[in-house]
Amino acid sequence: MRIQHVSVSRPPDTNVAARAFYGDVMGLQEIPPPAALAEMNVIWYRLDRETELHLFVEAQQARSARHFCVACDDVEALKARLEAGGMTVEDTIPIAGRPRYMLRDPFDNLIEITTIEWNYLDKQ
Repeated sequence: MRIQHVSVSRPPDTNVAARAFYGDVMGLQEIPPPAALAEMNVIWYRLDRETELHLFVEAQQARSARHFCVACDDVEALKARLEAGGMTVEDTIPIAGRPRYMLRDPFDNLIEITTIEWNYLDKQ
């Protein structure tokens, strides 16, 4: 099994902010959702060849530690781009072989950014 997509919520009337953050700042490729979902005002992004991020409209809920994690090749370059885009990046508990940090998107969803240098399970 594998994860095919992750869905996160955003408030109504946030198309511009969603595209500015996920498309412009994060650098994700927007893809068209299926025509059957056109009325739902969803925005989809490709993370890699087979994995997608879906943003759907929903009244916001209380702040939570629930999150999704995006792995990238250069966490420091992305961190610099995020900070240049006005985002607050926070360090978190270090994990050996996985440099990482956290941030909240404009809709208060928590995102972890990491790279997998080596799998800590291989060292046990």
